[in-house]
Amino acid sequence: MSTQTLAQPTASPAAAPATTPTTGAVATLQALVAEGVDTIFGYPGGAIIPIYDALYDFEGALNHVLVRHEQGGIHAAQGYARSSGRVGVALATSGPGATNLVTGLADALIDSTPLVCITGQVFAHLLGTDAFQETDIINITTPVTKWNYQVTRAEEIPEALAKAFYIARSGRPGPVLVDITKNAQMQTFDAPAYEPCTHIRSYRPAPVVRNEYIEQAAALINNAKQPFILWGQGVVLGKAEREFQEFVEKSGIPAAWTILGVGALATGHPLNVGMLGMHGNYGPNVLTNECDVLIAIGMRFDDRVTGRLDKYAKQAKIIHLDIDPTEIGKNVPTAVPVWGDCKETLPLLTALVERKEHAAWLARFNDYAAQEVDAVIREELFPTSEELTMGEVIQQLNELTGGEAVIVSDVGQHQMVACRYALQNQSRSHVTSGGLGTMGFALPAAIGAKFGAPHRLVVAVIGDGGFQMTIQELGTIMQTGVDVKIIILNNQFLGMVRQWQELFHQRRYSFVNIQSPDFVAVAAGYRIAGQRVDARDALRPALERMLAHPGSFLLEVMVTKENNIFPMVPQGCSVAEIRLR
Repeated sequence: MSTQTLAQPTASPAAAPATTPTTGAVATLQALVAEGVDTIFGYPGGAIIPIYDALYDFEGALNHVLVRHEQGGIHAAQGYARSSGRVGVALATSGPGATNLVTGLADALIDSTPLVCITGQVFAHLLGTDAFQETDIINITTPVTKWNYQVTRAEEIPEALAKAFYIARSGRPGPVLVDITKNAQMQTFDAPAYEPCTHIRSYRPAPVVRNEYIEQAAALINNAKQPFILWGQGVVLGKAEREFQEFVEKSGIPAAWTILGVGALATGHPLNVGMLGMHGNYGPNVLTNECDVLIAIGMRFDDRVTGRLDKYAKQAKIIHLDIDPTEIGKNVPTAVPVWGDCKETLPLLTALVERKEHAAWLARFNDYAAQEVDAVIREELFPTSEELTMGEVIQQLNELTGGEAVIVSDVGQHQMVACRYALQNQSRSHVTSGGLGTMGFALPAAIGAKFGAPHRLVVAVIGDGGFQMTIQELGTIMQTGVDVKIIILNNQFLGMVRQWQELFHQRRYSFVNIQSPDFVAVAAGYRIAGQRVDARDALRPALERMLAHPGSFLLEVMVTKENNIFPMVPQGCSVAEIRLR
């Protein structure tokens, strides 16, 4: 949804609500408080000074986290939203401040993360004149927002922000941006009591569930011999984890997850057969092309899951449950479309499916899992080689945390290792950049995740390349005192690109050998404790020290340089052509 119009208020015979003289800046912050916002991430600048001036008087009502770069601010807001289930909020000034949000907006849109971003803008009479730090942020962000709007008068602010929060959190969640000119921030107007938005005539985020499709889906499932469930983040976004588990357990169907869906069903659950996709588990990929009914729940059949579409699950009848109708049938032909919130549709489906066990079918997944252990997993988690592996770091972390930590991973080989091997006992426990694959995501997102889930242990797992993209956010940790544990898995390469160059480009390692600073010394400069580990006998004590430390801690682990992540579906191949080596 992308539009730049506001609905006209409907006349009411009731008495007009009492008004209070208020500046646009104060009205902006009052709207945030009324929407239940407690934490905002931002960076001040000239065009947003009036809001920051008003913020001076909101101490205690709003906690503002001063980031070191606007991209860090929006990634922190994403981490906050993903760990808390609430709308994340970021502030930025005009021009470069606003454009620095674009990567995070694109990331949030493709990963369905609810955000409200508020940007300052030049005075309204200067719009279109190429004024200092003027950028047409509305047209720039239209492709990467669910909705955006430019406010030029103070009177528009309450309604614009009410719509922004409603659109961001409802239906398929996503990012919105409200751009407020400086004059609108400064103007005084008679502000009525804030009213949250609950309905927009042209926007229908809650689909009407059609029972005939529920019945058709149940019939397919009840007659299936080898059914298979694929689930994604839609289960988490719909807060339908309990309903999903009840459906899985009653139907007895093996289930596999996308990287954003991890945690909706505990990784140790007997019907959880692992991760889908390019670096997913062996069985789920191979058996996708052997199942007779494929039930997709809150996932979008992206290319990293499907591989070659012309060879994807051609033998299966596909049932697709999703709140976004544009995803149903977009990539994969659907036999039964179930449009709706899975919080509502799953119980209806569960009521109609027969209680079954698919023991022989499940055993095939377990057989493939055993092959994967022998070929890949045992040596990755319990290596016999002298050098440390990324997998054994995650395995040791699992043993120490029991799968109760929030893992925030960046993008690269370490991301795939963390997604594959980190234990997840509860939902909203793995925060990562899925669809856009944004390097530099993890450090600021971990900061936001800790503010969103302050009582949980938050561990950022980052590569040496991605860490240097947002390393300045160590300053945010220093200033706020937020407790984030940071593990840098340093293989001295841009590892995922190097792997592709090794496998598909004759080891022509073109500009992937990356030199890094002394990360522990850098952390010390920000008054953050740290340690470097390059030997196996030092790993466990270092992890214990990190977890016991009262406050943030940076642990750099030197891992083997040229280790590859397997299994792997090579680009252009079918999921059934997944390679173990």
